[in-house]
Amino acid sequence: MQANTTSRTDKLGSGWMVMAALFFALMGGLVKKAGQDFDFGFYELVFWRTVFAVVLLGALAWMRRERFATPHWGAHLSRGVAGTLGVLLFFYGITHLPLATAVTLNYTSALFLALLSWLFLKEKIAPTMWLALLLGFAGIVVLLRPTFAAGQEWAGLIGLAAGLCAGWAYLQVRELAQLGEPGWRVVFYFSVVATLISAVLATWDGWQPLSWQSAPYVLGIGATATIAQLCLTRAYKVGRKLVVAALSYLTVVFSTLVGVWWLGDAIHWQEVVGMGIIIASGIWGAARR
Repeated sequence: MQANTTSRTDKLGSGWMVMAALFFALMGGLVKKAGQDFDFGFYELVFWRTVFAVVLLGALAWMRRERFATPHWGAHLSRGVAGTLGVLLFFYGITHLPLATAVTLNYTSALFLALLSWLFLKEKIAPTMWLALLLGFAGIVVLLRPTFAAGQEWAGLIGLAAGLCAGWAYLQVRELAQLGEPGWRVVFYFSVVATLISAVLATWDGWQPLSWQSAPYVLGIGATATIAQLCLTRAYKVGRKLVVAALSYLTVVFSTLVGVWWLGDAIHWQEVVGMGIIIASGIWGAARR
């Protein structure tokens, strides 16, 4: 009853996902600019993205007197490692591919989630859902053709692997939800694991010193990512699930605009077609589910 009341009183409703998509796109742009202009490695960019969430979520949970203890440490660790790998590969893709291409490849997580649910959870996939999956993977082939033609096969495959790891992480998030873990704790412990792993890798790879010029970028990465996550959570709480799922693909559209107008990315027509196919398959799959 309370959730329905909240949905009626929140005028933005599903529109929170539009805000989330915008801030996720801005985060991607900041990641790419920080890598290009200040030579930050993707390890330390992941660190700055996640340490912000650790501090903010930890402080909010402490002020609300939430319980940090959990009986599911192993599940949190497994989800944290899978999610961290996904973010590391995603940030690698952002720093080596056009922003829109990297973001679209990361959004293949919905396709991989369906396949992983079928393989490991033995969930049935309807014939129409199989068609949506085949359409989505056809879109991946179209999207990656210009990338492969430009000799960026490795970056393209890593970007696709980011989508696979994200799908695997989402599968584990679903299992944690079924165990009764609150959403804030899932995000918090993922951020803790990601911060620790990325800190170790960045120390091994070498840190770039912060300056007055670079600090706004790394702080902006953490701030935009956290705001986007909060908007996304709000959207799924008060919005219509199908509408929210469809609007989430605006991240690809906003990332394309950010990439072309701010970062100077060149987008091939085949990449635009591939993005459109992947978006259509994702929305179709969400509708069928």
